[in-house]
Amino acid sequence: MPLELINPADLPTPEMYTQVVVATGSKLVFISGQQPEDIDGKLVGQGDFAAQARLTFANLGRALRAAGARPEQVCKITVYVVDYDRDQHVPILEAAQISLLGDHKPANVIVGVAVMSPGYLIEVDAIAIIDESNAS
Repeated sequence: MPLELINPADLPTPEMYTQVVVATGSKLVFISGQQPEDIDGKLVGQGDFAAQARLTFANLGRALRAAGARPEQVCKITVYVVDYDRDQHVPILEAAQISLLGDHKPANVIVGVAVMSPGYLIEVDAIAIIDESNAS
């Protein structure tokens, strides 16, 4: 596996991500921000953050597969949330992330933003690394 996940003893151990990820694979994959859109580019889940989060992570999974990457090869994700509220959004984000990544915990950051395109509440981008010598 081209990822070494490290939670240093002198930093808190987070539940949903890893403090440090060391990537040693041979092929980097950069996934553009995925949004809650159907195949026709139409917004799904107007006003429903949970529905938008689920679809956004599902779209991230589709983009990873297109690149030949698996969810456990993701080393970093960035989540952009309109009007971010930790208490309201984190449980929903955790469920959506687990639906794609299972117990894999890449480095991540959540960025609160004031506004995106009208009706859009979330966007997620990612970086993955593939060890081509061990690719399956």
